[in-house]
Amino acid sequence: MTNRRNFLKNSTLATAALGLGLPQFSFAMKPADPPFKISLAEWSVNRLIFGKKLDHLDFPLETKKHGIHAVEYVNQFFMDKAQDMDYLKEMNTRCQNEDITQVLIMVDREGMLGARSESDRMQAVENHKKWIEAAKFLGCHTVRVNGYSDIAWSQNPADAAEASKLVSDGIRKVCEFAEPHGIHIVIENHGGF
Repeated sequence: MTNRRNFLKNSTLATAALGLGLPQFSFAMKPADPPFKISLAEWSVNRLIFGKKLDHLDFPLETKKHGIHAVEYVNQFFMDKAQDMDYLKEMNTRCQNEDITQVLIMVDREGMLGARSESDRMQAVENHKKWIEAAKFLGCHTVRVNGYSDIAWSQNPADAAEASKLVSDGIRKVCEFAEPHGIHIVIENHGGF
């Protein structure tokens, strides 16, 4: 925030620098750091990626062009690469080259964590594990999951209670796997629960 004292100090420095022919007086007028930092969700450019106008690996460069220094990935854009170490290393390299922080992977299409069938629910948990490991490798701190169940939503409180129980079971198991990796699990606010 500029107050009278800072204004006078900066004005004096700027005037002195101009008088001495020193154009590099910008240090005196350095803007304050923003009050918060934001990240760009890859879903924001989904049409470009689906339309083959932007490659997933170029997302960090595109992010930096907009003055943003952190990314949130969508697994759909590198669905078959979660365990491809060369690909993940390239993702790290591209982010390091652009001074971009990788913060999150949004995980979709890996099964219903609230499936009625225990075997389907456990398969969904297994499917999410590779993304937790990829997030750890990339330096992300969070994986976003969906709280879907195959129990239809209705006005019946018993259905809602059963779906809640099953989703909680699946997500708890994902959290148990994520904890020793230091990865936080968050639930999509429009993906089931």
